[in-house]
Amino acid sequence: MCGIVGYIGNKNAVEVGLEGLKRLEYRGYDSAGAAFFDGKKRTVRSFKSVGRVAQLEEKLAKHNSDSELAIFHTRWATHGTPTVKNAHPHTDCTSNIWLVHNGIIENYKDLKARLVARGHTVTSDTDTEILTHLIEEYFDGNLEKAVTKALKRVEGTYGLAIISRDDPHKIVAARNSSPLVIGVGEGEFMVASDASPILPHTNKVVYLNDGEVATITQKGLSLSNLKQETLIRAPEELDWAADEAQKDGFPHFTLKEIHEIPEVIANSLRGRIVMKEGLAKLGGLEGFEGQLRDVSKIIMVAMGTAYNAGLVGEYMFEEYAGITTEVENAAEFRYRKPIIDKGTLVLAISQSGETADTLAALHEAKRKGALTLGIVNTVGSTIARETDAGVYNHAGPEIGVASTKAFNSQLAVFALLTLFLGRQRQMSQVMGKRIAEELLSIPDKIRWILKQDQKIKALAKKYSKFDNFLYMGRKYNFPIAFEGALKLKELSYVHAEGYGAAEMKHGPIALINKDFPSLFIVPTDSVYEKVVSNIEEIKARKGLVIALATQGNRKIVQLADDVIFIPKTLEMLTPLLSVVPLQLFAYHVAVLRGCDVDKPRNLAKSVTVE
Repeated sequence: MCGIVGYIGNKNAVEVGLEGLKRLEYRGYDSAGAAFFDGKKRTVRSFKSVGRVAQLEEKLAKHNSDSELAIFHTRWATHGTPTVKNAHPHTDCTSNIWLVHNGIIENYKDLKARLVARGHTVTSDTDTEILTHLIEEYFDGNLEKAVTKALKRVEGTYGLAIISRDDPHKIVAARNSSPLVIGVGEGEFMVASDASPILPHTNKVVYLNDGEVATITQKGLSLSNLKQETLIRAPEELDWAADEAQKDGFPHFTLKEIHEIPEVIANSLRGRIVMKEGLAKLGGLEGFEGQLRDVSKIIMVAMGTAYNAGLVGEYMFEEYAGITTEVENAAEFRYRKPIIDKGTLVLAISQSGETADTLAALHEAKRKGALTLGIVNTVGSTIARETDAGVYNHAGPEIGVASTKAFNSQLAVFALLTLFLGRQRQMSQVMGKRIAEELLSIPDKIRWILKQDQKIKALAKKYSKFDNFLYMGRKYNFPIAFEGALKLKELSYVHAEGYGAAEMKHGPIALINKDFPSLFIVPTDSVYEKVVSNIEEIKARKGLVIALATQGNRKIVQLADDVIFIPKTLEMLTPLLSVVPLQLFAYHVAVLRGCDVDKPRNLAKSVTVE
């Protein structure tokens, strides 16, 4: 989710690119950089900064930076902490090739080893820099040909904008699973991660598809594929306003981020599953396999949405890895006297990696000698730095304050970690492959759910006037009841409570009447009949019931007032599906009630105080 801007044309490319980069600040980032061609000196000049775009702007203002072409980047760290040396653009050994990159080069370690052996000097910690040296290997005066040859050796995702000192007056762009759009103007062209930087200059755009390479000069745009076959595509016209483009046409970042969940889960899984053996390959745990094999107890510490994700992980670890697991409210952990012994693993969960209570719990665990792991979404964050090892979510930054896609990515990582730990123990290869296969199918199943958005919106309209809700589920979906209720509270300010369905008759059933609806998460699983019995108890007291059920279940339609369906999957993976309709429902209720969806009152994205 980094930001790319490139410009070539009859205006000052640095000024245009800088303004475009500001339009991408919503994407979240930790550093910024620029590279532009200096025609007088026939060289490429580059400036980088850690922090905001404004700091990069200050650096550029001190230098004469008029140019016909430039590339810009905002980096959200994945490989290597946020530093100037890790910021983009990156260059090769001869300062000829300069590029900016969104995505992850999965085979960069293998490529790096071979390039270093051939005499290349790598100066950053990033996967991106390896691309510059790889292109250098093939460069013979023609940039696009060198890029095309280099990309044939690359595994992973990329959106690229590349310039060359020795083949000036052009920008080469390429894409594989990382969006790039090219703006087509009068004597000027732009390339960007999305249309927001482009729209102030032109509404004519060409979208790059996977495996395509674009060569852009002031005279025109040419497209080809990795086979060097020429492609023809006419520009499209956009009718978006510039502020809408930042949200890719969605009215709110929250809705956009819910719709990004399939891609997010695919990113969380990418390169981490060894299907043939039914294994999970987690690079962040390399070197700790022996210690993890000896773990006899897991304690997870987290707050809020991350805590609810941990509760799902608890079921996974115990059922499939056979490890005793506890989920602790991080704020209370250090005020108890937690029992930590040699076989205890403490797992800190935080989207931002800066949650104060979780950090305090982590410090307490380290004082007591525990092995510590982090599951975080922000590279270089405090939790990422202070844990012994960990797994990144690769969910990209969330702009909406209420977490949606990051929660789903946490569930995906828990499933991977379950596979990793389970296969170290008693989990069979057959079961490992079954979990792995089903995990890889989850993005498409969520896409099916997202196509039901208008039906869920209609349901939200029906129930948007109610001020109280009960959310109920059991086993793997017991925590999803908590998370669904939390989303409704955060986004719409409706009072909602999550309960285990069996707990309902131990008190909350006293609240039930025709004005107090209940939402039951009732997939066809090992506790299905028990949850149906709980629904019957609500209906007997004239309570309204929304049921979230497995596709094809016709009986539930006879019982509930309204039904939302999800596809069938393994019981342990149902939370990855069942939470998505609840996120959409909360979003639509909030919009109908006139709430500020992206910035709910009183809430902050990263809670850095206790």
